[in-house]
Amino acid sequence: MEEKITSAIISRYFDKLKSSLSLDVAIVGAGPSGLVAARDIAAAGKSVAIFERMLAPGGGIWGGGMLFNEIVFQENALAIVSSFGISAHAIGDGCHAADSVEVAAGLIFGARKAGALIFNSVTVEDIVFKNNRVSGLVINWTPVNRLSMHVDPLVIAARAVLDGTGHPCEVIQMAARKAGVTIDTPTGAVMGEKPMWMEIGDASTVENTKRFCDGLYASGMAANNACGGFRMGPIFGGMFLSGRKAAQLILEDLK
Repeated sequence: MEEKITSAIISRYFDKLKSSLSLDVAIVGAGPSGLVAARDIAAAGKSVAIFERMLAPGGGIWGGGMLFNEIVFQENALAIVSSFGISAHAIGDGCHAADSVEVAAGLIFGARKAGALIFNSVTVEDIVFKNNRVSGLVINWTPVNRLSMHVDPLVIAARAVLDGTGHPCEVIQMAARKAGVTIDTPTGAVMGEKPMWMEIGDASTVENTKRFCDGLYASGMAANNACGGFRMGPIFGGMFLSGRKAAQLILEDLK
């Protein structure tokens, strides 16, 4: 029994990993925008995998606001939330509230059932950059990365890469710092996040979702940080809408 169980875990995991060595879309970070984008991209028939540093996918959804596990989002994101089978409650002024644990679980389940693969406890430590284009990711185990162990990584090839790393916009930072890419911002560089202004920050999250250089896109707070947008806090409508917009942009470009 022990050998059978171990063999099944190993063989099934490596089947998933082998099928993801060359992807249509590689997403870094399993936060809300990344999960929405992954579901939409997978539903369109493209191969997509998310690489998430933490053990639990879901990003900042789980904790709600200051560990009060409720989130708020606007009416214009209700259709996206409902499409994942997540329940929501109208609270007035065109806003809805939802249990953050249900939202995180629903987004994860929806992305997986659509066909997106999620590799947790995997850190993206570099990008592949060929012919002035972001062409993939360099990955390693998160424990290896955190312990600074001298272990060489593996490589994932991708036609498109989506930075969903949140506030640090780590993949865009790598492209700017290591590849010398001039990214699509007013300054050509990462501009950094402004202080909180919920209404403006939530809207700019969607506006700033775009292709930042050939092969590299950003959604959610990664896009906002790159473009110098305002922080938005525990209001998530812009995150969901950003994920959908990122998926649409990528799918259009892949044509």
